[in-house]
Amino acid sequence: MTSDELKRRLQAHFTDGLVTIVGSGLSCAEGIPGMNALGNHLLEQIPSSLDLSYHSTWEPIATLLESGHDLESAMLKYPPTPEVEAAIVLLTSQFICSFETAVIEDVFSGKRTLRLTRLFPHLLKPTTGIPVVTTNYERLIEVAAEMAGLGVDTLFVGEHYGRLNPRECQMRFCRDTSYSKGKVYRRFADRITLSKPHGSVDWYQHNSEPIRCPYSLSLPRLIITPGRNKFRTGYDRPFDSHRERANRDIDKASRFLVLGYGFNDDHLETHLSPRIRDGAPTLVLTHSLSVNGAILLAQSPQMTVLTCNPTVDPGTIVHTKDGTVAFNGANIWDLDQFISEVLEP
Repeated sequence: MTSDELKRRLQAHFTDGLVTIVGSGLSCAEGIPGMNALGNHLLEQIPSSLDLSYHSTWEPIATLLESGHDLESAMLKYPPTPEVEAAIVLLTSQFICSFETAVIEDVFSGKRTLRLTRLFPHLLKPTTGIPVVTTNYERLIEVAAEMAGLGVDTLFVGEHYGRLNPRECQMRFCRDTSYSKGKVYRRFADRITLSKPHGSVDWYQHNSEPIRCPYSLSLPRLIITPGRNKFRTGYDRPFDSHRERANRDIDKASRFLVLGYGFNDDHLETHLSPRIRDGAPTLVLTHSLSVNGAILLAQSPQMTVLTCNPTVDPGTIVHTKDGTVAFNGANIWDLDQFISEVLEP
């Protein structure tokens, strides 16, 4: 396969029925630290944020983190108490928000353009919205969409005190109606429908109800931490609404674009991996192929993965079920260069 043949093949992927899955790898590329950095931050900050009586619960988790385990495996082995989990949620939110603010300031000052802002104009815009599913907590997808001139359907209504109301959130994007042959037709603004089944740093619990608020408040944040508790919490509001919409979008998708996601989340994998194994065309852009991603690739006839070439820079390795091919001269595994080389040649 030549470079031009590869690019034509990749361009052909951007057609009807595309659902975009965004993982932490894309956030890292934009400047949000990953799970290792978060784990180190928690190791430094949790002891001083907890009452001494709860240190015994945190210490086994800390020991595993110090020995090189990731945060999720540590919390799976030693599920935190509600008090420890609350401290983890608070510190995680504060940690992410500090980096998120720096990135957004760069965007607004014109120092950078988010990768997704460049990507969205190349995606077809169905009347129901561009479906995007993310496991990330931060709000770079929302910012990227609005910078690209798109609305963002978050299932919440209200700019300062947003209430969970999926139907009203959908209707707020209606721009015109017409009547013909006994039917009402609605025209909607271009938008993304964003599903965040793990929560968001701007979701809070207020008077037993979930709200969305752009300010930093002292209310409990609604994000799902790694470990066993995420399966219990995932069935609470608003996580259930976002998980259900994500699953519906995945089930209806004709094809997938996967950005910086390692196929390690059981919430999504229940629906996503079977669709890919069954032959839904899937394009993955990621720095390196995860263990779960490699297993899925071996089982999936229509899956293509672009990763960094560790021996040639710039260079990209194209993985399919049939093997690998190296292409030198461009890092098209990175969404920024993918757009420049493939979508905007």
